[in-house]
Amino acid sequence: MRADCANCFGLCCVALTLFASADFAVDKEAGEPCSHLGEDFRCGIHRRLRPAGFPGCTVYDCFGAGQKVSQGVYAGQDWRSRPETADQMFRVFRVMRQLHEMLSHLTEALARPETEPMREELRQALGATERLTREPADELADFDVTAHREAVAPLLREVSALVRATVSGRPGKRRPGRDLFGARLRGADLRGADLRSACLVAADLTGADLGRADVIGADFRDTRLSRADLTTTLFLTQVQLNAARGDGGTKIPPSLTRPAHWSV
Repeated sequence: MRADCANCFGLCCVALTLFASADFAVDKEAGEPCSHLGEDFRCGIHRRLRPAGFPGCTVYDCFGAGQKVSQGVYAGQDWRSRPETADQMFRVFRVMRQLHEMLSHLTEALARPETEPMREELRQALGATERLTREPADELADFDVTAHREAVAPLLREVSALVRATVSGRPGKRRPGRDLFGARLRGADLRGADLRSACLVAADLTGADLGRADVIGADFRDTRLSRADLTTTLFLTQVQLNAARGDGGTKIPPSLTRPAHWSV
C-alpha cells in the first residue's frame, strides 16, 4: 500500500481537481492533465515542486491505488492509448484510493496487540475490502465507497477505544479538542488522546508525546513535530507526515517514511 509512481499512469496528476491556493499554483479540473505531466507520465518539475508552488503534490499519497488501477484493473493499458477508458479510469482511481486507505487502517488495526478481542471482525472487514479492490472496472467506477467507509468506521472507532484505554493513567477518552489551530502544545502529554479529525494546522507539538493517540482524519498541515514521538500513534498516515514540519529528532512508525523536505 505504498505509492509506486513508476508503475502508474500519472493518475493523481489527472484524476483530481486542484484549486489555486498555497498548495497548488493553478486551478485544474478533474480529468484535465496537469501541464507538467510528461508523455512518460512523469512530473516535469518533480525536483522543484515546492518552490514552483506545488507543495500539495509533495504531500499527496495514494496508498498504492495508482499502480493497482494502472497495472491491475487496466492491465497496463493507459488512458492516452485508450482514451475511451479515461473517464472511467479516473473514477476507479478515486474509489480505489479510498479503499486502499481503509486497507491501510484495517491492516494496522490487525497488527495491534490490543485488538485481539475483535480480530475476526477486523479480518472479515479487511477481506471484504480487499475483494472490492479486485472488482471489474465498471463495478468499481460506480461503487458507493462512502457507504463502505461508513460500515468500516465503527470498527475503527472500537479499535481506537481499545488501544487508547491501555495507556497508563489515561481512561482512553481524553479529548483535547477538535479546533487546535495554532495551539501551543510543546512537550504536551497527548498519550491516548482522541485527536480524530482534529484541526492541528500550524499547531506546535514540538517534543509532544502522541503515543497511542488516535489521529485518523486529523489535519497536520504545517504542524510542528520536531522531536515529537509518534512511534505508536494510531492511524497516522504518510499524507499527515508529509503535510507536517518535522526533523531528524521526530520519532515515526517504521512503516512510514521520513519526508524529504523535513529539516535534518
